[in-house]
Order: sequence, then C-alpha cells, then structure tokens
Amino acid sequence: MSTQVPTVRFSNGYEIPVLGYGTYLAQKGQCVELVKKAIDLGYRHIDTAFLYENEVEIGQAIRDKIAEGVIRREDVFVTTKLWNTFHDPQHVEEAFRRSFDMLDIGYIDLFLMHSPMGVQFSGYEYADMQPKDADGNMLLSDVDYVETWKAMEKLVTAGGRVRSIGLSNFNSEQIERILQIATVKPVNNQVEANPGYDQRKLIAFCQARGITVTAYGPMGRPHRTTNGNRNALDDPKVLEIGRKYGKTGGQVILRYLIDIGTIPIPYSTNEERMRQNIDVCDFKLTGEEIEYLASFHSARTIPFLPLKSHKYYPFDLEF
Repeated sequence: MSTQVPTVRFSNGYEIPVLGYGTYLAQKGQCVELVKKAIDLGYRHIDTAFLYENEVEIGQAIRDKIAEGVIRREDVFVTTKLWNTFHDPQHVEEAFRRSFDMLDIGYIDLFLMHSPMGVQFSGYEYADMQPKDADGNMLLSDVDYVETWKAMEKLVTAGGRVRSIGLSNFNSEQIERILQIATVKPVNNQVEANPGYDQRKLIAFCQARGITVTAYGPMGRPHRTTNGNRNALDDPKVLEIGRKYGKTGGQVILRYLIDIGTIPIPYSTNEERMRQNIDVCDFKLTGEEIEYLASFHSARTIPFLPLKSHKYYPFDLEF
C-alpha cells in the first residue's frame, strides 16, 4: 500500500481511521478469515452490528491477530450497533453486554444507535430482530430515541467498556433533538453515502456540530438499478480520472467520499478489491473532479421500506 490510512479526531479526543472494512453480509464460515485478511492488508477500522450476526467471528479474528503480534488492541477501531428492538431503556444495557461479550476484545470503540426507529422487543436472540404481525408487517415501537440515547450515555459514564457513542441513519432534526439533551455528545452519524446520494448537506450539518460521518453503501449498490441510481463505478469520466492517478473507478469513488468529509466502510470478499479499497490515501481529487463525482444525483438505494410508516422514519426530510 502506498500510505497508511490516516485518522480523524472525534470531538471527545479519540481517533478513527478515515476508511474501514464494513462487514454487513459477512457471515459465519467466512467472516473470521475475511477480517484476518483485512487486518493483514492494513485495515485498522472494522464495522459491525448485532444485526449482522458476526460479532463472535470478528472478535475471534481480532484476538487471533493480536495473539500473532500483527496488531495490538489499541491499533484497531471497532464499531458495533444497538439494534432497533432494543430501544426501550430497560433493554439497552443487556443488548450492549451481549455485543460486548460476543466481540470479547476488552472494549468497544464506538457504539451506535442503528436507527432512530424502534421496533417491538421480543427477545435478545437473532431470531427476535424482525418481529412481525400476522400480516407480515413489522411490529413498530414508539419508544422515543431520546430515551434510548440517555440509556446509551450510561454505558459511557459507567466507564471502560465503550469509548464513544453515536448515531446511524439519523436526519438533521433528529440529531438536533439528541444534541439538545445530550450529556455525552454523539461523535458520529453513520449513513448511506455514495456518488448518487452524497449527503453533502447532512455532512455539512454534522461537521458544524463536531460530528463525523461514516458512509455505508459507498459504491451505491452498482449491481442494482433501483431508484434511478446511476452507476459511477464504470462511468467513462470516472475511469478517466482513475487512469490519471493510476487508480480504479472504485478507488476514485472512495477518495471522493473521503475528500467530501466521510469515512467510507466498503465491504468486499475479493482480496484484490479489498487491497484496492484501502489504497486510496496517496492522492486527492481536484475541485473539478469532486464536482463531477457530485453530479450523479439519483436517490437513496437503501430506503428501509418496511419501516416507512414509523413515526421516526428519518428519510422524509431532505437531510
């Protein structure tokens, strides 16, 4: 790799690498080896969630690499998330404990509320994450995410097990509500961001309040043509920009997301693609190139449609 991945500093002083390895869809039987490979390639930021059902495997991979002397615990940054069924404050501590125990890496760097939308609690097992009524509709909960946040704050003030807390899939109004009551400030908001849906207004809103933005879905799901999503990955102009820097279209997209102020977390099972994805820290796009990448206006590719009727559905606002 050309350069080591730099970090950005949270408002609380901790630092996060500006690019990470996303593990959504990385399941049992492959996740341990994928995360080990990612660490060997230089990734020092691993993103997971209770929803992904792979925290045990990720923890094992990290512990194995520590045992091999490849990394120390303090060298790797791990994010996980509180799932929607655990929003009731009485469930937050136990839900966190389960993620903490499954990872088993001493502490969690960043714990996010996976979304502002609560779903009815039906247990702590993976099978309980998507409760539905007899007609197949999601059983929604109206627990106020502000109360969930207050319970998350206690995890930090209790000391030692989690260093930072933050949000995911929150819009600007919802973030503002959290900030008005927060005694522990959110340091991050993880949202979909890609050339077709680049979140520039939300990024600026968060930056003005000292909140970093992590970008999931950084390639915009190029295998889908949903919501009029234009594919930047194979766009001739993007490929031309890549040739200028000796990079692929995917590398140009990741650099764009870093240059506009996000922390992309691409996922791949292909070793060469994993290698390419982290090798984006030795160049920067020009202002003109950034504006071209910003021209792929389409729409969100991950709209959470089963939760569209939720009172806290976040995606009806512009940002």
